[in-house]
Amino acid sequence: MANGGPVQHGFPHLEMVRASINALYKRLSYDTIQTFATSVAPADVAFCDTDDLYLGAQRVARELVRHYHLPDARMIVGFREMSHAANVELAAGPEYFVELNDRFRSHRRDIGAALAHEVMHVYLHRLGLSFPGTRDNEILTDTATTYLGAGWLLLDAYREDAASSQKLGYLTPEEFGYVLAKRALLFAEDPSVWFTSPQAYTAYGKGMAEARRDEQQPPLTSAGWAGRRRYARDRRHAQDHHGAGPRPGVSYTFTPDGRGPLRVSFPCPTCRQRIRVPVRGRVRARCGLCRTVLECDT
Repeated sequence: MANGGPVQHGFPHLEMVRASINALYKRLSYDTIQTFATSVAPADVAFCDTDDLYLGAQRVARELVRHYHLPDARMIVGFREMSHAANVELAAGPEYFVELNDRFRSHRRDIGAALAHEVMHVYLHRLGLSFPGTRDNEILTDTATTYLGAGWLLLDAYREDAASSQKLGYLTPEEFGYVLAKRALLFAEDPSVWFTSPQAYTAYGKGMAEARRDEQQPPLTSAGWAGRRRYARDRRHAQDHHGAGPRPGVSYTFTPDGRGPLRVSFPCPTCRQRIRVPVRGRVRARCGLCRTVLECDT
């Protein structure tokens, strides 16, 4: 939790974020991810100053348990002084003890954001999905929270001006915006209508621009002129040398296919699963993991 300190910006964790999205699709499947098409509604996690602190926190926690499809999990929420925003004790269940930073006693509108992350820890724990190392596992948790419909709360908790700052989670604001944008493109959803933080709009816009770039990489037909020109040059090189390994600055690779045509592999812009198709002009490819249909010019 950045509380008055500097906030990191940009996309330093982008590859791990993409790996997290891919891991979600592999572990949950396309059909399960589709059950999260509706995000957490602002009214369901609203918290005003007149609400009882503990009863209100329990109510918000129950709503997040419901959203994550954890009907047999019970969250017991408390508050104490700590350096982090929150902590959850991952036991066998069905009861889980969540501790929130004492700061949230007076910043109640952000309790939903803190709980969204901690309840996701429980969800991933039950799935048996994790990455090695605390940093990567926290990035996975932030990404899953956002992609499955509750992470807009975390981005909305980001506020920064000349005198103060606040940010929850391990992702940068722009990376939260990126994952929100990937979700928005998948479900035709506009989360920006729920933002109360002016800085969240800016971060979401930058994240959307980065997400759009994923959809404009060759060999996709939506790639720009410069990308298409470089792709054609790399393709000629691969054809002359019977295949070519990874090249710096691009995500596609060319490989020979025995006696058949040259093949190109590239990441699916939706789930980041690598797709391999023959190099033979216009090709329509369907991702086997997320079922996205892609128009390619190979």
